[in-house]
Amino acid sequence: MVRNRSSRKRRRNRGRLGPLFKLLCLLALIVALTAGVTVFFRVEQVVVSGNSRYTQEEIIEVAGIEKGQNLYGWNKFAIAQQLRQTLPYIGEVSIRRALPSTVVITVVEWNAVARIEPPTAQELLELQGELKGEDGTESETDGEDTSAEDASGDTSAAASGDASGSGGVTEVEAVARQPWLISVKGKLLEQAAGDGSTISVTGLAALLPQAGTALSVPQSQQARLDALLSLLGTMETAGMTQDFSSIALGKTQMELRYLDRYTVKMDLTADFAYELQVISTVREDLEKKHGPEVSGTMDLTQEDYQVVFSKD
Repeated sequence: MVRNRSSRKRRRNRGRLGPLFKLLCLLALIVALTAGVTVFFRVEQVVVSGNSRYTQEEIIEVAGIEKGQNLYGWNKFAIAQQLRQTLPYIGEVSIRRALPSTVVITVVEWNAVARIEPPTAQELLELQGELKGEDGTESETDGEDTSAEDASGDTSAAASGDASGSGGVTEVEAVARQPWLISVKGKLLEQAAGDGSTISVTGLAALLPQAGTALSVPQSQQARLDALLSLLGTMETAGMTQDFSSIALGKTQMELRYLDRYTVKMDLTADFAYELQVISTVREDLEKKHGPEVSGTMDLTQEDYQVVFSKD
């Protein structure tokens, strides 16, 4: 009887210690794996692919991944963000670890699709009037979109007069006075230097432009910017970005220059995929009827007609 009680007691004790023993084994395994990763998995090679504008050395330097560094000692998402901000033409980044000692960085570089032209003196004057508060003083910029610091130090020239308030930068002062190249997604790439291969865009004022950040405009122009980005994306999908040389954005409509022979009028809220199909079809019909050099204006803003064409 005594022996049976002792056996049951030992079994109960083993049952209580079982989970603790398993936990200790798991912790020991984790410590061993961590030590193994720290000691054995070191970066010996960094491979870059997909790059053409930037060299492999430039990308690796910005990424900050060095030989001998722990293969798991860095955040690949933070590095991807750093690459996109520091090297503006990089749009997409993929970073993976190839055991036991290689880091593979794959990038997709964007092309400059359009350039945002600076506002004219008259447009700047009108913009200044829009941004003045009821008390006659200009409102200071606020929000994330307009708070980026100008890295180059000279991307925008100050408007005449001092900033109101406590020396803050006003929206009028923040307007860029030089053209800026943007990607199809609206990312600011760099200041344009006589780049005639991109679509010239007027009707927008770039605020506090900084390469690697998204194009920001005054609130009154946000609908224009949304329409522009939607149109550029649709053009790229249709393979038609090279067919247009300029886009003039207005409050409710836009005017495009197509194949340097047609002026096209569209609403800001139009179905751009459909409208581009209409433009292409009408152009083909016109050339069959009037010859390949026909030119004129396609008006797609009329309620009663799909398109109204006026020949030059």
